[in-house]
Amino acid sequence: MLTYEVVEHGKPLQAKIRETPQPKGSEVLIRITKSGVCHSDLHIWEGYFDLGGGKRFYVKDRGCVPPFTCGHEPYGVVEKVGSGVTGVKVGDRRLVYPWIGCGTCPVCLSGHDNYCLNNQFLGVMKPGAYATHVLVPDARYLIDTGDIDEGWAATLACSGLTAFSAITKLPELIARDWVIVLGCGGLGMAAIAMLHARGVSNIVACDVDAAKLERARAQGASASVDTRNADALVQLQTITGGAIAGALDFVGMPATANLGIAALAKGGHFVMSGLFGGEITMSLPPIAQRGISIRGSYVGSLDELKQVVALARSGKLVPSPVEVRAASEVNRSNADPDRLN
Repeated sequence: MLTYEVVEHGKPLQAKIRETPQPKGSEVLIRITKSGVCHSDLHIWEGYFDLGGGKRFYVKDRGCVPPFTCGHEPYGVVEKVGSGVTGVKVGDRRLVYPWIGCGTCPVCLSGHDNYCLNNQFLGVMKPGAYATHVLVPDARYLIDTGDIDEGWAATLACSGLTAFSAITKLPELIARDWVIVLGCGGLGMAAIAMLHARGVSNIVACDVDAAKLERARAQGASASVDTRNADALVQLQTITGGAIAGALDFVGMPATANLGIAALAKGGHFVMSGLFGGEITMSLPPIAQRGISIRGSYVGSLDELKQVVALARSGKLVPSPVEVRAASEVNRSNADPDRLN
């Protein structure tokens, strides 16, 4: 099989020919037809995440050591199955849930593989979809997406799932409540579409790119704010009447976190999904005095992905803009981070 591998962090991915894995037992071999490219792939390629204050988390410390194949948004065709596989057959086209856990710990048994400490994430801990084939440990991680566009379907395994799971962590919204979406890349666009599909109309898109803000309005946002403006917080308060019940941060940098937390109404929820990096300093008493919640959200569960796919298949969800490139252009994608999920 052909793979595009990180051979050295920060250097161009290299095409390699490797032996195609053969599925055994419950395993399924998927021939990749589409693979989404996520901004996290860029961090893995660089070799670290920025923790702020000059600190870094190096992916090699978790076992992600070159040579390595990224790609955690796999979509493809079942090519071979192990002897114990049921539920799929050769030729079926399926989306792959990549956030696979150990399967035996209490976290996995509760259905939250994505928080497993001994995870087997495809494209992170195990070889991923920047290849012609990927080996999936069990058919239960394969989801039928029907006739929706394959390129968009692939992104549902990460950007769609991450946005959906973050939304589920917001409080129950009432008519006067507003939600602000910080960052209008693939994640933010997916979140806006999902909020709109779930009947939320009071959405403010926040970004520094005028073109993205325009697309966000088309995606379902009812207002937008360029966060480069010095009075961005004042604009948010004016637009929403101070009724911001939720802030979804899909960037994850000090500027977006500080703005999102400051904008919340009393009792509001700030949900961080972005991994851009950095750190913030906060006064502690106002967290209690304002009754706000600050929490993280990391990708999502298998059940949540099934809900995302069901929403997409229902026709209620506006597809996010997707650009399809040949696999051989993977290094151009790495060099173009503004266009990643």
